[in-house]
Parts: sequence; C-alpha cells; structure tokens
Amino acid sequence: MSKKQTLSGKVVRVKEPERRQIEWRPFALDQMIPQDHRVRMVWKYVDSLDLSGFYDLIESVEGRAGRDTVDPRILFALWMFATIESLSSARQLARLCERDMAYMWICGGVGVNHHMLSDFRTSHGELLDKLLTDTIATLLHQNLVTLEVVAQDGVRVRASAGTDSFRREKTLRDHLRRAREHVATLNAQREQDGQQVKDSQAQAAAEKAANEREQRVEKALENLKELQAQKEKRKKGTGMKARCSTTDPEARNMKMGDGGFRPAYNVQLGTEGESRMIVSVDVTNSGSDRGQMAAMHESICGTYQKTPEKYLVDCGFATKNDITKVEQSGTAVLAPIHGEEKMLAAGNDPHARKPGDTDEMERFRQRMGTEEAKTQYKTRPSIAEFPNAEFRNRGLTQFRSRGRVKVKAEALWHAITYNFMRMTHLGFI
Repeated sequence: MSKKQTLSGKVVRVKEPERRQIEWRPFALDQMIPQDHRVRMVWKYVDSLDLSGFYDLIESVEGRAGRDTVDPRILFALWMFATIESLSSARQLARLCERDMAYMWICGGVGVNHHMLSDFRTSHGELLDKLLTDTIATLLHQNLVTLEVVAQDGVRVRASAGTDSFRREKTLRDHLRRAREHVATLNAQREQDGQQVKDSQAQAAAEKAANEREQRVEKALENLKELQAQKEKRKKGTGMKARCSTTDPEARNMKMGDGGFRPAYNVQLGTEGESRMIVSVDVTNSGSDRGQMAAMHESICGTYQKTPEKYLVDCGFATKNDITKVEQSGTAVLAPIHGEEKMLAAGNDPHARKPGDTDEMERFRQRMGTEEAKTQYKTRPSIAEFPNAEFRNRGLTQFRSRGRVKVKAEALWHAITYNFMRMTHLGFI
C-alpha cells in the first residue's frame, strides 16, 4: 500500500504491484482449471479416440537411442481446442501454450513449438479422415446416426496465395530457369567457399527456400497443362491464356460469395440430415459444384455400406449425369430443376420429360413436381449450410497451408471439431 497526493491536495491510498517479492504458490495446473471447463471435455474426448495410427508413426521406441516425442493426444487436443476458439495460427498457438492456462493444462508441462504444431496439423490427413469415418460408423452402429437423408454443399475458402502469383506458361518457364540457376549458385557457393558453423543454419534455410521455390514452379507448370486442356475443351484457342499460381500451384481463381475472384479451394461437405453431423469431406480445386455429387455419394455409400434414401443438393450440383448415377444406386435426389422459372414463364412443363433425359432424370423431374418433395427440400439449408456457417465462425476464412492434401487436412480438423461440438450438443458424449 502506498500514498499518493492528487492535484487537489487529497492524499489517497493505492495498492501498487510488487514484482520482486519471492513467493511460493502451491497450486497444481489441474487446480487452475474449473471442473466444468470445456477443455476438460476436449481432453476426455481425445483420450477416448483410437489414436494408434499416430503412435505407429513415432520412431522413439524402447531400446533405441533418441529423445522422447510429444504424446499425440496433446497435439490433437491442442488443435481441437484451438479450432473451437477460432485459432488457426501455429505460432499463436505455441505462444498460448506458454501463457494461457487452458492450453498449459493440455500440455501439462510438455513443451511444444510452432514447427511441431504446424507439421502435426497438415501431415496426417489420412488418419484424420479415418477418425471422422470411424466416429460416424460407431454412431451409425448405435443408431444415433441413420444416413437416411444426406445433404451436400460446397464452401469456397481462400487459398494461401495471392491473385498476382498467377502466371502464364512463358513466365513460369522463365521463373523455373531462374530458380534452377539460383539453386545451382547456392550449391556451388557451398562447395567452393565453405561455410562457417555459425552460417550453416542460414545457408541451409536459403537452400531449402530455393529448392521449395523450384518445386512450386515445376508443380505450377504441371498443373498448367491440365488447365490448358480444360480451357481448350470449353473454348478453342483459350488454352494459352491459362495461368497457374507459383505460390500454391493447386489453387484456382474462383468466384467467391462477394462476387469477386480470388485463389481458393472448394470444400465439399456431406452432412447427415437428422444429427447435422458431417459424414464426408473432400477438397477440390474446381470452382463449380458440377460433377461433385456423384463422387461424394459413391464415397459415402462405399465407406459406410449404406445407401441414403434421399440426397439433397442445390441447383449447382444437379447435372443430368450425376442425377442419373445417384438415382441408379437407389437414392432419390432432391434439388431445384435448372431453369424451372424460365420454363414456366414460357408455358412449358419443367417436370415433363425432355429430349435427352434418361429414365432416372425423368423420375427426378416428376418427383420435384410434388409438394412432398418440395417440402422435404426446404430442410436442405438447415442441414447443408449449417456446418458451412460453423466453419466460417470458427475461423476457416483462409487456409494456412498450401496444396490440396494439406488443405484437406485443415478442413478435416474443422469437421472433426464440428462433430465433437454436435455430439456434445446432442448428448452423445
């Protein structure tokens, strides 16, 4: 306590900070977190998961030399809790593990760094996909999820690349030539001059950056061939105008929700109708949803060995080929008929068979003419667009990583966390 005199002459008593006093605070980390804190539920859920696939990758084993590795449960719980709190930066997460009590509680005194966290997030896409599938399969076995109704929707998420990183073939080849020259120069410098120990890390970092740059440009040229073929197929003479990003070669310029065009990926989500839980995740670099329905439907049927009774999609998915394939499998498609309003205005029946229609397409048209189908379709936004909104609310506005494989791993973290929140809400856990 100290005394301070104000300008008016009044003497006031205040408490000032004392930072030099040595104190002993006998508190365990566990005592600093309330029993009803959400982080405890996250850890309990992670502890119940089968993470054997993550443990199989650990090279620090009994009887061999080497440092102990961090328990995968810690890293898994950190990313789940970070996703719940809309945190996507590995560097920020590493800082919170040193100063935020909830993250410190998860670590339990185990040190982590941003390199470790970043690698863990993007390096286990297949294992994350399996965890998502196993969770839904378990709920399906317990009749908590039925898969009778599934809705699919796509959400475009900004890629970790700038619009000005897109280049045509001539510029890409020039960049590749310069990148290879730079790598060769660095290699020659290392061999001829030699580097002191204090410069070895800087040299290694420069060589790594140069090699990664060369690989990205090579990847961009490979992807450019695919883009050129697609453009030529749509309109002759446009293939040479195709451009590819040197930052993220697999990203594509897509039309976003605000009407602008930016580098992005198209995240496809299959959501179960009753529980609103995500049952399938895929990431494409197609700016359109055309052609995406049949592939995800086939994946769901094959993964869970169950064919949905109804499949709800918006008009962008409803192509003749996809509707035919899905209907042939025994699933009834519910979607708006493309150009229905124009047909009605012209006095044509949109629900009658059209030239070139398959039998399945005809059944689809007739079905969508019934009030029952229209009423059922009205549930699509609450099923399919609900997880999209949750992804946005939890920070998935731009991917941190590059490349479709790593980007899908990021999307899977959001899907697994979303399903955890849904199971908590529904009382499944």
